[in-house]
Amino acid sequence: MTTNTIDLSQPVATIIKEHPEVKELLIDLGFKPLSNPAMLNTVGKVTSIKAGSKLANIPLDKIKQTLLFNGYDVIGD
Repeated sequence: MTTNTIDLSQPVATIIKEHPEVKELLIDLGFKPLSNPAMLNTVGKVTSIKAGSKLANIPLDKIKQTLLFNGYDVIGD
């Protein structure tokens, strides 16, 4: 796995720990609860981007396109 690889099946908190800059991208996409550290440290530890996209009603393709556009390889879909 390269350093710029995002695994959509990993918990959001894990991804943000490895790639802190992704947090703002996700918040801009509609993952507003991630701006709350308590939410990130609880729900974010068990919810993947893939699952979160369903909960937040954000198309997974939109998330993938945004990550790809910003230079990330996307796996785990």
